[in-house]
Amino acid sequence: MKYTKATNYALHIVAYMVKQEGHENMSLQPLAQHLAMSPTYLSKILTQLVKANLIQSTPGVNGGYSLRKKKEEITFLDVTQAIEGSGTIFTCHSDSEDCQLQKVMREAETSLTTFLAEKTIYQVVQDATEHNHIH
Repeated sequence: MKYTKATNYALHIVAYMVKQEGHENMSLQPLAQHLAMSPTYLSKILTQLVKANLIQSTPGVNGGYSLRKKKEEITFLDVTQAIEGSGTIFTCHSDSEDCQLQKVMREAETSLTTFLAEKTIYQVVQDATEHNHIH
């Protein structure tokens, strides 16, 4: 399974914000520079994260973006669903009401969803900080 590039960026954005928490209201330009991405593309991803209530946007001179949800509670599933949505990965196109292929794919999807829901960005950031690197 492959997620979009936007999900990759969103995970890195949230990880960066978790690491920087306490530096409230990060503005778009410095965030874009740090992540080496265009401010326009970054803005689109940030908008999706705001809509998912993971981060918040504060307008004005001292405005910017900050975490809305507690850093210890943001899971990989939260971020991936903010970008990719929560629809099913596989849909059976068979006339058969009882599609065996879909049962297997749903089981795999449930396992993945459970795994991502149990892993927080904060845990990974903490582990990376202890091991002195994050990819």
